[in-house]
Amino acid sequence: MAQTTYLESKNHYPILDGLRGVASVLVIMFHVLETFTGGNKFVQIINHGYLAVDFFFLLSGFVVAYAYDDRWGKMTAWDFYKRRLVRLQPMVIMGSLIGAALFYFQASPAFPTIANTSVWELLLVMVIGATLIPVPLSMDIRGWQEMHPLNGPAWSLFFEYIANILYAVLVRRFSKVVLSVFVTLAAFMLIQYLVTSKSGDLIGGWSLNSEQLYIGFTRVLFPFFGGVLLCRIGKLIHIRNAFWWSSLLIIIMLSIPRIGDEHHVWMNGIYESLCLIIVFPLIVSIGAGGELHSARSEKICNFLGEISYPLYITHYPLIYLFTAWVVNNKVPLGISGLLMGLLVVITSLVIAYLSLRFYDKPVREWLRKKVLVKKINS
Repeated sequence: MAQTTYLESKNHYPILDGLRGVASVLVIMFHVLETFTGGNKFVQIINHGYLAVDFFFLLSGFVVAYAYDDRWGKMTAWDFYKRRLVRLQPMVIMGSLIGAALFYFQASPAFPTIANTSVWELLLVMVIGATLIPVPLSMDIRGWQEMHPLNGPAWSLFFEYIANILYAVLVRRFSKVVLSVFVTLAAFMLIQYLVTSKSGDLIGGWSLNSEQLYIGFTRVLFPFFGGVLLCRIGKLIHIRNAFWWSSLLIIIMLSIPRIGDEHHVWMNGIYESLCLIIVFPLIVSIGAGGELHSARSEKICNFLGEISYPLYITHYPLIYLFTAWVVNNKVPLGISGLLMGLLVVITSLVIAYLSLRFYDKPVREWLRKKVLVKKINS
């Protein structure tokens, strides 16, 4: 018997990989600075950093369509699920383990139920979190009503899995016309929520209740399947220095201050609608249509692309720890707070890199050989 790899991975869009890394770093900076706001979103620096998640959804839809749209005659839905699980699930497990390891160090009035959580409850939530199955509110061991209390950002992976299933079961069969109608309806759903909600923003999606689930589906449906449609249309933008211009554009869009005040939240909703429906697809089109003209840029994009997912899925336990330190010591936004925040960013990068090199890559390679390689007669 000989072995052959089943459906080798296609070449990546290196600039899109780099943009994912830029957005991941912005997410960490957003979460660090958010700690000092006391929940007041109107004073948040890097104010729209949470929209990086929606940008990730758009990138994922584009890349999934590019990688799999022309392969359905050679694979089944189960083959597709296995490939996605091999790519994503190992770091989900790592995020849950890191969250459990740091859990009791995060005791603070900010997390009111940590002190009353037994070890067996912690271990149960850790195991469930490693499967990405959301826990009900009755199993919230932190007090923030998260579906993944040990690693909050895992909620977005939960919705990404749902989007992947919808793609494999249904949307991959859509023609461009049908997909365009579907994406248009999802865009109207997004706009309707943003301009009529009490918040005027897309913050949310991480709790297992009807309101938060609605936000989660609103956040994933347009960008993910908009990314699929963007890939199928194939209208890319070709400019020089595409990585640097598209990186600058995503930094600007995520850093714009809150639009409007508490009496005009719909104005912020209009801004976020424009980001998701117009600007983010524009950035992806620039990134996918661009080329890298120097070895330095290529190395930067490769590094950012490789570290982006481990960074996103492992950084938040450190944010919990940082939040507890800020709250317990009443630390204001100043030199000491910013220096400690910088340490959190650096530590997150180190943990992500070590996880990538010594865990994620080896585990994915082992799983690839075990799961994605089929035996044929020689």
